[in-house]
Amino acid sequence: QVQLVESGGGLVQAGGSLRLSCVASGSIFSLYNMGWYRQAPGKQRELVARIMSSGNTNYADSVKGRFAISRDNAKNTVTLQMNVLKPEDTAVYYCNAISSWNSRYDYWGQGTQVTVSS
Repeated sequence: QVQLVESGGGLVQAGGSLRLSCVASGSIFSLYNMGWYRQAPGKQRELVARIMSSGNTNYADSVKGRFAISRDNAKNTVTLQMNVLKPEDTAVYYCNAISSWNSRYDYWGQGTQVTVSS
């Protein structure tokens, strides 16, 4: 079982930056692929960025060049640095952990609100 707790959301003006953090507990963090997803009102949840247990990363096209995901296995933390924020980035952001060895264990945080004003 993995518990995920996000922090760092808030209200920011367009062009600003925010840094989201997700702290994991309960299992071996380094063995999990970690991701950030978001869900805007009336829309489906979508992948924003993912970092594998290997350290490889991938990003949604809409955030490439603006967002950066990183992980610190010693601190059981995954971070999403968000720069040049746009109003369309407004959403609830969720941290996700998936077991890298079989993808069967899938955990979610409670979400943190990010609001970007124009």
